[in-house]
Amino acid sequence: MKIFQKILFEYWGYSQFRPLQEEIITSVYDGNDTLALMPTGGGKSITFQVPALAKEGICIVVTPLIALMKDQVENLKSRNITALAVHSGMTAREIDITLDNALFGNYKFLYLSPERLTTTKIRNYIERMNVNLIAIDESHCISQWGYDFRPPYLKIAEIRDILPEVPILALTATATPEVVDDIMDKLHFRKKNVLQKSFERKNLSYIVRTTEDKQQYLRKIVETVRGTGIVYVRNRKKTKDVSEFLKSIGISADYYHAGLSSEIRSLKQDWWKSGKIQVIVATNAFGMGIDKSDVRFVVHLDLPDSLEAYFQEAGRVGRDSKKAYAVLLYNNSDKVKFEQQFRIAFPPVETVKEVYQSVCSYMGVAYGEGKGIAFDFNLIEYSTHARIYSLTALSALKILEHENYLQITDELNSPSRVMFTVNRDELYKIQVKSKELDSFIKLILRAYTGLFTNYTNIDETYLAKFGNTTVDVIRKYLIELSRNKLISYIPQKRTPLLILTENRLEEANVRISPENYTFLKERYKNRMDAMINYATSTTKCRSQILLSYFGESNNYRCGQCDICKTRNELDLSAYEFDMIVEQLKQQIANNESKLTDIVDKINIPPQKTIKVVRWLLDTGKITETDGGVLVWKK
Repeated sequence: MKIFQKILFEYWGYSQFRPLQEEIITSVYDGNDTLALMPTGGGKSITFQVPALAKEGICIVVTPLIALMKDQVENLKSRNITALAVHSGMTAREIDITLDNALFGNYKFLYLSPERLTTTKIRNYIERMNVNLIAIDESHCISQWGYDFRPPYLKIAEIRDILPEVPILALTATATPEVVDDIMDKLHFRKKNVLQKSFERKNLSYIVRTTEDKQQYLRKIVETVRGTGIVYVRNRKKTKDVSEFLKSIGISADYYHAGLSSEIRSLKQDWWKSGKIQVIVATNAFGMGIDKSDVRFVVHLDLPDSLEAYFQEAGRVGRDSKKAYAVLLYNNSDKVKFEQQFRIAFPPVETVKEVYQSVCSYMGVAYGEGKGIAFDFNLIEYSTHARIYSLTALSALKILEHENYLQITDELNSPSRVMFTVNRDELYKIQVKSKELDSFIKLILRAYTGLFTNYTNIDETYLAKFGNTTVDVIRKYLIELSRNKLISYIPQKRTPLLILTENRLEEANVRISPENYTFLKERYKNRMDAMINYATSTTKCRSQILLSYFGESNNYRCGQCDICKTRNELDLSAYEFDMIVEQLKQQIANNESKLTDIVDKINIPPQKTIKVVRWLLDTGKITETDGGVLVWKK
């Protein structure tokens, strides 16, 4: 048995790899810089975890999603694979201990957020580590051409200066051709090397329905398509409203968004995964790490921001290769909302500068100070304080992030952490002196391990049940032990973080590049236009639109999207249809022709030509003047 298959079976229990996984693993194992494009659910993490386990040393994994980082570390630990993480939500002491363990302990994976990767401290540690691979997840974030550009990613390539021989594996689920080239360029690939799985999903039927009553159309879908489903909406309130509607018609449903506690989100996710809930109604916060194979439908009630986002979310359906549906419900008000959203996304430059100064003042940062400090940041509380619309504030902050003045992390759900700061002998002396503290210390030591070597996640509620007491009593003892310097106790918190990348500047020194601002605006508009084109197209196969967007031009009609199905009703082969359309296009474009004239000039049976003309008229691809002249719409 090859070493890769042996590792796969030993740690994951799989007997064979998914398509493309082994080729990627072999490529990086052989020392090649590699860009791997794999659709959502394709098993990207295994492509760096297996080769890293097959080699001596530690793998550095860069990811911008702190919640995903934590999930992967816990997942690896559950498989008896040693892993650590450093991110912006940790104290300086936690980071020091984690890096010491990564350097001197027998650890195989070190997860880092991009803004942490190139700090002087971490670079000094990395120089002394035996690094066998650098894996860059969500690598499209390095490209300004991408839909989720993050400036800290641009600094990742600096690690090549200290680890010139270590291969890089860049991973992403969605990337256009220009983004693919940009990723390899920005990461200083020694040689271009792209391994790509086709984005085509042959079992998936893409459908767009134009309807004014989306809820009733949703009802049709959930009552017709049996099985588990996801309904995506844009705002948190709507998740609850739509789930209540589904429950009112007898559908087992629940809602999910980032504003819920981590415990509630985890519970709802587990209910949905186990089949206790048929439909989950969610914002785009739902989906990270989801690997449920039997999802039969994904419905979008609102337009996503881009085709990249749509493809990722729709891609959570039908991973078992059985028939599945990705449905987008659309009406003309969606386009109006999109245009409003565009205006909000790009507030005036003066507003952006005002938000910068206002946020710094709100966090108590003096001029010339603040660089590298992470602040708890609640957008709603700040917006209320500053008397500014929260979405305008968020848009301004994103522009400031692109200009590299600050960074905003995803929302952290950090559990309480504890570590003993004295050794066992010193602790024993305290236990002998105090019977009360002795009982509590024994309770913690029975409940958790590893408390003397690293910070350990704890749950005060669990400790209260375990010790037959209350949460308040548990917290009282934890605080007392902390005051007596017997433990380091970091209470649970749940908040995004805002990090200044430079010391606070005077107002005159804050510059928003007109070129960058215009570039961002144009790219945003292009992505919106592509999304609208997909939603409103009436003549081109949905799958072809998506595949062409991601650079796959040599593809055939899927035969099962709503466009293809209406064409199928014409009872013409794809070859016949294309041939008639091409001839019609030439005739109509070059001459002011009526239907009877065109039928006579085309060397095709008249009844077939008339079928295609009627179809083109119905779908709006051609129009007919009052005088009966056919006009081809561009």
